[in-house]
Amino acid sequence: MDHGDARDRTAGDINASRIGELEELARTAGPALPREIAARLAAIESTPPRYSNAQIAAAIGVASGAFAFLNGAGAPELIAAAIGGGIGQGLRSWLARRRLNQYGTAALSAVAASGIYVLAAALARHAGLAFAHYPAGFIASVLFLVPGFPLIAALFDLLQYQTIAAASRLAYGVMILLAVALGLSIVIAVAGVDLSRHPPLELAYPLKLALRAVASFVAGGAFAMLFNSSARTVLAVSLLALGANGLRLTLIDMGMMLAPAAFFAALTIGLVAVLVDRRFDMPPIAIAVPAIVIMVPGLYAFEMIVLLYRGQVLDALQASASCGFVIGALAMGLAAARFVNRR
Repeated sequence: MDHGDARDRTAGDINASRIGELEELARTAGPALPREIAARLAAIESTPPRYSNAQIAAAIGVASGAFAFLNGAGAPELIAAAIGGGIGQGLRSWLARRRLNQYGTAALSAVAASGIYVLAAALARHAGLAFAHYPAGFIASVLFLVPGFPLIAALFDLLQYQTIAAASRLAYGVMILLAVALGLSIVIAVAGVDLSRHPPLELAYPLKLALRAVASFVAGGAFAMLFNSSARTVLAVSLLALGANGLRLTLIDMGMMLAPAAFFAALTIGLVAVLVDRRFDMPPIAIAVPAIVIMVPGLYAFEMIVLLYRGQVLDALQASASCGFVIGALAMGLAAARFVNRR
C-alpha cells in the first residue's frame, strides 16, 4: 500500500482515515470482482472529511503555540505563533481547494504565518509587551508545514530497499522545505528578523513538566485532526504524544543527546501503535505518524536552509547535522518497533 499517495485533494494533507480504509480493503477484498472493488474504492474516495477547515485551522493554531512553548518561548510568542499558524493553515486549505501548486501553497502559507507572527509581535511591542524569545515563536508559526510524513516514509522505504519510492518522497519533502524556507526568507528580509538563539524560558521544573505534557497532548491531537483521524484516534494520539514526547524531553534534560532520545521516543510510539492496532483495530500509521511528526526537528531544518541563504555555512552545517541525525533516529525507532512486532 502506497501511503505516500493517500492524500486528501481538498485539504492537501495526508488522510489517515483513507489509509486505514484502503488497508482494510486490501486485507478483506479476497476474490472480489473488479467492479465491487471499484465501487468500494469510489466510496472511500467520496467520504467527506471529518473536520471543517475552520476546525483544523484552529487546531493547528493551538499546536503552533504549543510548538513555541516546547521550543522555549514565553506567553507573548506563544500567542503570536498560534495566530500566525492558524491563519497560515487557513490560507493553505483555501489555496489547496483551488488546486494551486503544492510548493506555491507552502511558500505562500509560510509567508502568511510568519508575516502574521511578525505583525502580532510588532503590535504587542507597541502595546508594551516584550518578546524575549522571538526566534522560537517565529519558527514555531510555520512548523505545521514541515513535511514529516514523506520524510519519515522515505527513510522507511530506504530501510526496505525501495530506493525509487524513497528518492521521490525525499525529493518531495525537501522541495516543500525549500518552498517554506523561501517564504520565511522573504519575511526575514523584509522585516529584518534576527534568528539568533536565546536561552529558553526558565520555569520551575514541575511546572515545566506539566506544561510540556499539555503542549505535547495538544500538538499530537492537532496533527491527528489534520490527518483526518477519528475522534477516538485523536485522543489516542494525544495521549501517546504526551507520553513519548515527555520521555524524549526528560531524557534530554538528563543529559542524553538529541538523536538517542528521539530514538527511544519513536520506539515507544511504534510499540504502542502496534499494540493499539491489535487491541482496538486502529491503523498503526494513523497512531504513529501524528505522534512522531511533532518530534521532527523542523526548527533545525528551517534554520539550516535560512542560514544557507544568508551565507552562514558553518552554522547551517551544524543545524543540518542535528536535523539529519534526529530524523534518522526517529525512523530507526519506528523501524525497530516494526521489526520487533512483525508478524
